[in-house]
Amino acid sequence: MSAEQTNAGQEPSSTREAHVYTDGASTGSRGPGGYGAVIFCDGKTEEISGGEWDTTNLRMEITAACVALETIEVDHSVTVYADASYLVNCMRRGWYRKWRENGWLNHRQAPVANRDLWERLLKATQRHQEVRWRKVKGHSKSAGAHKNGNDRADELAVTAKKRIDRRREGGNPAQQ
Repeated sequence: MSAEQTNAGQEPSSTREAHVYTDGASTGSRGPGGYGAVIFCDGKTEEISGGEWDTTNLRMEITAACVALETIEVDHSVTVYADASYLVNCMRRGWYRKWRENGWLNHRQAPVANRDLWERLLKATQRHQEVRWRKVKGHSKSAGAHKNGNDRADELAVTAKKRIDRRREGGNPAQQ
């Protein structure tokens, strides 16, 4: 099943559902970064996070989704909630299909940024019955249906980024 397919108007074919909140964080346009994900699956909550030494916010946003989908046992119906418009729009609107058709070149005929992660994400979506993508408002002061999950994913990402940043300041990237 393709990354954006859903059983519109129907119950998922699988009773095994998972809901995931993802977020990424980075220092400046390029530097230490972290990702976080909160997974609600099979009556349990799992939190995952990690980081990279030299990365971007978008890489961390995509990585969070990859790791979450790779962590969830196969054949689930998964809803991913993210505050990254580019990530959600790519997956919901199928931009990746055009990129693949064009040899992973964008509309400017330049290589698609983060191709490695987009390909990893597409592979991760194939593990599941279906994957739905939902855009949520990030870092909102007002309460909303997805505020707690999104806020917690953000906390995990920021904490992971700070951990990587402290290691950088200590001058030992091998510890990451």
